Amino acid sequence: MLNKYARAFFTRVLTPFAAFLIRRGVSPDTVTLIGTAGVVAGALVFYPRGEFFWGTVVITLFVFSDLVDGNMARQLGRSSRWGAFLDSTLDRVADGAIFGGFALWYAGQGDDTVLCAVSIFCLASGQVVSYTKARGESIGLPVAVNGLVERAERLVVSLVAAGFAGLHTFGVPGIQHLLPVGLWIVAVGSLITLIQRVVTVRRESAEAEAAEGRPGQGSEAAK
Repeated sequence: MLNKYARAFFTRVLTPFAAFLIRRGVSPDTVTLIGTAGVVAGALVFYPRGEFFWGTVVITLFVFSDLVDGNMARQLGRSSRWGAFLDSTLDRVADGAIFGGFALWYAGQGDDTVLCAVSIFCLASGQVVSYTKARGESIGLPVAVNGLVERAERLVVSLVAAGFAGLHTFGVPGIQHLLPVGLWIVAVGSLITLIQRVVTVRRESAEAEAAEGRPGQGSEAAK
């Protein structure tokens, strides 16, 4: 839902800014690299110290680069395989930094082994969820499923939870518990999404092989 509606809204809002950068000679790849660097810095500098509010502010400012670079490429008519590859790869880096920052906090000053493990699970499951779609498409399957918690949902839930949890340092009582709740939501939702995609790929694979008149060849044949 967020990918469909929120992305379209912010794309329209950010179009003038993308046009401004183009006039200044900035390339889409430069925006992608700067955006990722900003997200990584915000996550790994602020989150391990428990500064969730300011870390989220910094990350949010840079995370919109994911929309700006694509908008610029479309305006320039330069959409390319390289741009798509770079954007997708650096998205994984940014996601890893965010959940890695949470894990570092809970492994250190946060002193909560369970939430550290949940943060690591969110990091790993997010990477695997993305991989399942990419791998399915690479073997010729559409992977036609709208997962419960995809990247946009993971980011919104985790960043909103972290940002509000950070208000605890400004004297808002009890609000720090929003981050653990958000991480559990992302963890469970990512697991469900992973199962949805695996089931979809299994079904699409069987349908494709039936249409070709041959039985499934097992996991080794897909490697």
